[in-house]
Amino acid sequence: MDLNEPNHYQAGDIVYVMYRNPHTYNVANIQEAAVVNDPEHPGQLALFLYETYYPLNADMAIYQSETEAQQAYESYFG
Repeated sequence: MDLNEPNHYQAGDIVYVMYRNPHTYNVANIQEAAVVNDPEHPGQLALFLYETYYPLNADMAIYQSETEAQQAYESYFG
């Protein structure tokens, strides 16, 4: 099962994502996010992060635990 597939999640799930700072592209952080019902697209899910809704799709690096996210972060960014 691919954990990045949008249909793996349910509204109310808490996940962890690698989030790049939009102002400083070479800075990434692990951030907790909530899976929510997308208010702009009924029937679809979104990530709620920094008071913004992001479409939940397979292109996002989503992890179910902070530990898992931290391991991936270390693998990608050393």
